Amino acid sequence: MSEQQPELRWAPIPPAPKRRGRIWLIVGLSVLAVAIVITLLVLFLPRGGSAEPTPSPSSSPSPTPSATPTQTPTPEPTPTPTPETSPPPVADPDLDTFTTLVQPRLDDAVTGLGFLPGMSGQEAAQIVDQLQQDAERLADSVAPSSIATEWSNAVADYASKLVSLRSAIDSGASTGAPLTAASNSLQALRALVGL
Repeated sequence: MSEQQPELRWAPIPPAPKRRGRIWLIVGLSVLAVAIVITLLVLFLPRGGSAEPTPSPSSSPSPTPSATPTQTPTPEPTPTPTPETSPPPVADPDLDTFTTLVQPRLDDAVTGLGFLPGMSGQEAAQIVDQLQQDAERLADSVAPSSIATEWSNAVADYASKLVSLRSAIDSGASTGAPLTAASNSLQALRALVGL
């Protein structure tokens, strides 16, 4: 018996699927990447070799050389002096305006010192730190010339009393005497401005 072999028939090969969409996608993405790179290069690379200095408006013009020598010298422009500007002097405030300006800090100081008798430790130290910052701001205030010296001395005295009070709080010592001294100094400061 002979084995039957299957009969071979030649059939046409089915056409390969079209890949035009993929090809156009790859080409499109490549063009987009090149466009992005060119845009970045244009934006971030300096143009031209070196930047030329631009004349400043304050520079004086220099005479240009001429091709033929002249018998008369050309006059050079004289520089114009620039006006010196200084801040305007601080106006001398009147006492009522000055009192209105410093009263909130002085009132806060009375309140802060009033809290201290029942406090100790970190809470008391924070209040004194705030009072010291307020004292610095009071020292920076421009007082009327009629009380300027007294104001400066009184603020310095008050600030020194606050330093002594802070030292007593830090060391854990009794704060009674330093607190009384700071309160008396504050009252003198308030009386100076009519509070």
